[in-house]
Amino acid sequence: MGEQGKVSPARRRGLADEVADRIREAIFSGVYAPGAQLREVELSGDMEVSRGPVREALRVLEREGLVHCAWHRGTTVTTLSAEDVNELHSLRDALEDLAVQRVIEYASEEDLASLDKVTALMERAADEHEMVRLDIAFHDAVFAAARHQRLADAWEGIRCQVHLFLLTRIIRSTEGYLTRIPAEHRELVAALRARDAETALSLFAAHRRLAVDVVTARPDPS
Repeated sequence: MGEQGKVSPARRRGLADEVADRIREAIFSGVYAPGAQLREVELSGDMEVSRGPVREALRVLEREGLVHCAWHRGTTVTTLSAEDVNELHSLRDALEDLAVQRVIEYASEEDLASLDKVTALMERAADEHEMVRLDIAFHDAVFAAARHQRLADAWEGIRCQVHLFLLTRIIRSTEGYLTRIPAEHRELVAALRARDAETALSLFAAHRRLAVDVVTARPDPS
């Protein structure tokens, strides 16, 4: 606070936000994989900005769970541990189960059409990274259709980490990924359209579980 009873002037943070957007995009595009080092001096040179906005942007990404800052290692793209995966999965289960129940109760035809639209785009996804983006977009639409602002806010709080989790999934294996994911989502939409809560909850749970199983599978020793 400045003078008593007055709020201090806000600082302009547009540049740091733009830098955060560009680094986030690079992570989601696979330019920086989990575990990759993010060096302030290199980032500032590449983006032609001073190190201050880069440092502030990395703090934003750390709060989102996308990067990890440690004094002895610098800043790296987050590598999800087994505990991270389990916590993220259990929280997503709780949030999405509520979202699915509310979609079945409250979703309009327009809401369901938005899910159909994303699913149709999945059929034409050019690569795995685009498919991951569309997967996230699909679940964005599910939470929007739930018509529950605090639930949508809770999803927003873990959304970037779920995106990172799905990137980890395609790093582990892409076998059948591009062909299977659209079909899975068509089934999800069909259950929501049928207002069949039991089937929808079961299909959404299986969809989430499959990704977790891929991420947590032990590497083939051969």
